[in-house]
Amino acid sequence: MEKRESVATALIEAYNRMLQRFGPRHWWPADSPLEVIVGAILTQNTAWTNVEKAIGNIKSAGALSVKRLLETPPEILSSWIRPSGYFNLKTKRLQAAMRFIEAAYGGDLEKMAREPLPSLRKRLLGVYGIGEETADSILLYALEKPVFVVDAYTRRILSRHDLINPSASYREIQRLFMENLPQDARLFNEYHALIVETGKTCCRKSPRCEACPLQQWNP
Repeated sequence: MEKRESVATALIEAYNRMLQRFGPRHWWPADSPLEVIVGAILTQNTAWTNVEKAIGNIKSAGALSVKRLLETPPEILSSWIRPSGYFNLKTKRLQAAMRFIEAAYGGDLEKMAREPLPSLRKRLLGVYGIGEETADSILLYALEKPVFVVDAYTRRILSRHDLINPSASYREIQRLFMENLPQDARLFNEYHALIVETGKTCCRKSPRCEACPLQQWNP
């Protein structure tokens, strides 16, 4: 019990330090849950600025709907999402996700959101091109499910502060947060967004520790 309490205290301290430095991040930037899902797929292996351009192209074409994304010929969809990189591969992944949403939920994201978290996560992981980070981003940011998203910044920050082994699995890192923090989607949302901001700003491959809000954090 004492160890769990100390981990929980350390995680909350880190959250408060990052929040004090950066303020609320208001992440994920999107006008709809579907836009979040599209963004979660397109952001794989690219910068968010490139994703914004790709989504802007889809919106300009009036195609940001499950039906339109499914009906659009792959070569046209690929041209719209070209700025996000790996556009042919991402076209396949995007349309596979839309097929899943249409087949399982009739294209209704509210119906999708009503499915229990464990079974929905399992089904998402069975969709072509959706791995754990993408699935959890969809669950948390699009469907407001209380699941913690783990990314490269999370691993880097925790390992540099000796809170995890650098070789820890995705699920091991995720459990560290989910077993020691309240099961609150809003908290998980803000926490992950703050980790991303800290990682981009300070905890880079070549770290800028002097500017980091976690400089004096010693869990």
